[in-house]
Amino acid sequence: MPIDPAVALGATLPALTSSWDTDDVILYHLGIGAGLGKPTDPDELAYTYERNLKVLPSFAVIPPFGALVSAVMGQLPGVDINPALVLHGEQDLELHRPLPTTATVEHRPRISSLHDKGKAALVTLEVPSGGPGGDPWFTNRFTIFARGEGGFGGEPAPPPGNEPPSRDADAVVESPTMSHQALIYRLSGDKNPLHADPEFARFGGFDTPILHGLCTYGIVCKAVVDTLLDGDVAAVSRYKVRFAGVVFPGETVVTSMWREGDRIVLSASTRERGLPVLANAAIWTR
Repeated sequence: MPIDPAVALGATLPALTSSWDTDDVILYHLGIGAGLGKPTDPDELAYTYERNLKVLPSFAVIPPFGALVSAVMGQLPGVDINPALVLHGEQDLELHRPLPTTATVEHRPRISSLHDKGKAALVTLEVPSGGPGGDPWFTNRFTIFARGEGGFGGEPAPPPGNEPPSRDADAVVESPTMSHQALIYRLSGDKNPLHADPEFARFGGFDTPILHGLCTYGIVCKAVVDTLLDGDVAAVSRYKVRFAGVVFPGETVVTSMWREGDRIVLSASTRERGLPVLANAAIWTR
């Protein structure tokens, strides 16, 4: 059986440890477009220069990325899936405290949920990360969409939620990307050739390499922090999205935002093709 819920659900993986420093933070920010077009702007230098450096909350997807790679490569108990048929379906990030510019953290991954979509399975890997043996500083929930792995008898997926309201958006931001954006972002750890190798991209069904979904995730996070949160990276307590499409490097990401109490509901699309890239998305604020 490709997925055995009795074995998989709640199963844990070995703990992982990773570190980062100011250069890693700056490289991530450059990878999501910080400083683009205005490199000496003080607000942009806060992301790209070590003096007064701050850390976008979306950076928290980077330190535990090795755990996600293990999941995609089929190294999860009770989950035997084909990595070539796996997509990153959703990302849910909780921030329990602001992120420091340098740190060493321990990641403790486990399979937190399984959902049966008939022709596919949703597998969520929850990864709390923090000081070794201590309370988590942040928690990622990586949900992978495994095509062809449904029918194992699991519960159906819950409705996605975070639908935009019918009124006009409170803010709309256009974030250009560079033609070589993916080549920078991949240096933060995601070396999937889909984002660099034209031949591999064609094998995956794309005319050219595509931008990393988590790069788009960071681009949109920065747009919200800069536009509605006055650049306060500590104001974000949670950030959840569903990946609905792809961005080709060089396209412009258009982010629409609606204030709804302690949430900012989001949607993102490409300006050039008008197609959605992030849906059922929201940022919760403190």
